Amino acid sequence: MEQDAEVYMTATAFRPGILGLVHFLLLSLFVLLLGVPDPAMANSLAYRQAVAEAAASDRALAEFYRERDYLPLWTSGADSGRRAALFGALDMAGEHGLPVGRYESDELRAAFAELRSERQRGRLEVRVSAAFLRYARDVQTGFVDPVSVDAGIVREVPRRDPLQTLRSFAAADPAAFIKGLPPQMRQYGELRRARLDLEAVIGRGGWGATVASDKTLRPGDSGPSVVALRDRLISMGYLGRTATQTFDGTLQKAVQGFQLEHGLAPDGVAGPGTLAEVNVGAEARLHAVLVAMERLRWMNGIELGKRHIWVNLPDFTAKIVDDGKVTFESVTVVGMNEDGRRSPEFSDQMEFMVVNPTWNVPHSITVKEYLPMLQKNPRSVGHLRITDRHGRVVNRDATDFSQFTASNFPFRMSQPPADDNALGLVKFMFPNPWNIYLHDTPSKSLFQKEARAFSHGCIRLGKPFDFAYALLARQTDDPVGLFERHLKTRSETTIHLQKPVPVHLVYFTAWPSARGEIEYRRDVYGRDARVFDAMQAAGLVLREVRG
Repeated sequence: MEQDAEVYMTATAFRPGILGLVHFLLLSLFVLLLGVPDPAMANSLAYRQAVAEAAASDRALAEFYRERDYLPLWTSGADSGRRAALFGALDMAGEHGLPVGRYESDELRAAFAELRSERQRGRLEVRVSAAFLRYARDVQTGFVDPVSVDAGIVREVPRRDPLQTLRSFAAADPAAFIKGLPPQMRQYGELRRARLDLEAVIGRGGWGATVASDKTLRPGDSGPSVVALRDRLISMGYLGRTATQTFDGTLQKAVQGFQLEHGLAPDGVAGPGTLAEVNVGAEARLHAVLVAMERLRWMNGIELGKRHIWVNLPDFTAKIVDDGKVTFESVTVVGMNEDGRRSPEFSDQMEFMVVNPTWNVPHSITVKEYLPMLQKNPRSVGHLRITDRHGRVVNRDATDFSQFTASNFPFRMSQPPADDNALGLVKFMFPNPWNIYLHDTPSKSLFQKEARAFSHGCIRLGKPFDFAYALLARQTDDPVGLFERHLKTRSETTIHLQKPVPVHLVYFTAWPSARGEIEYRRDVYGRDARVFDAMQAAGLVLREVRG
């Protein structure tokens, strides 16, 4: 009889108002007539014990339910608003590019429909809270651990405390709280819309036939390849409907528009590089968009700063952003695609600039590049100074460099301030464990190349002086004069920024422009491919799209 009473009480627990009260009174009379011990107390104890047992292995869940004396968050009749908000969010999880299966939405719905006891209700209560925490973490700060994917992604993800998440949710409007979990940046919403658009393109069969890329197409050309290029650009939205079979001025303008949005030289000529990007399918672009959304989640909670520096590695640019608008931009050279030389991804604070810098050669470069040269000829790389641990200059002719290896080389190498210094005439410092900074360079010709991954990891600026002026303009009426006075000394000097500026080294191969158009870049380090593989391994399943 106790079991029958328990099942009956559970069945009525979710009925609100007068009807629930009537059922409760009838149940109480039923209990008195049969002489069953107080079922409400028995049921309460069964529910509480089930919650305590189910939550015991999770610190946040256990503490949360102890704090609230095991009151339900999801499974009482009064919790319908929270349930609706959560299940509504889980139904839309795919729009965020999340692994929908991790949240067990269908299983939880079935469990609610199959409740037969208070112990079941207690276990379900904890299951729903666990699913909520998984979703909240994933949509807020990502479901892939970046450092486990690529050693160059050294970004510290601002994970939230799950106990505080539960506390805040319990005290908040549930729909508003859940809506505020994803990144609130304009770009995140535009990436979500791009995902929908790309799925629609895929459902229609993509952008049509690819273009033969074995030759360059120029204005005046005609033939099947020009027609294929025309049709593909029409499908992508870069060209209006036209029946021309000739590479005319309209097609050239469309090619230039495509090139501008893909980080290519806008010469209006469809060479192998341009055609390779034209031929990238909608599925690959969708992958880039999904990865970009995950990358933004990794940064959700990092204060970008009203003024900040944004260095997008695959875009080969550095920008100063003030109140959401780009106020300065320079081309860059980033680390080459080799182990130990790829530029890392992280955020920090730029604190000062060094004018006429000394280049203190990193030990890794010293032993990998210069030690073999010194072993062949002690007088090689004569522009570099070699000193011992006490700062004394080493006599090259009296030193047998063949006795040293990478592990026991005892000297330091440096290059004094000079026009040909490897760092150029200024470097911009945001001290970090990876010894990464922005700097000038004497190798100006590299900025003319389309893909610019040539450095040892630091970021070379195409317009370093203008960058310095833009930074100093916030603290002096004469930024050019201030900088030039330091430069003319020909000696190493430091100019501190009165207010440090956040700097973000990021890696986005899909990013919305100011107009909301998604611009794409090459995956120069292959990082996006690795991130997408990790997303799939974590349960991401692309939605099946039918035309």
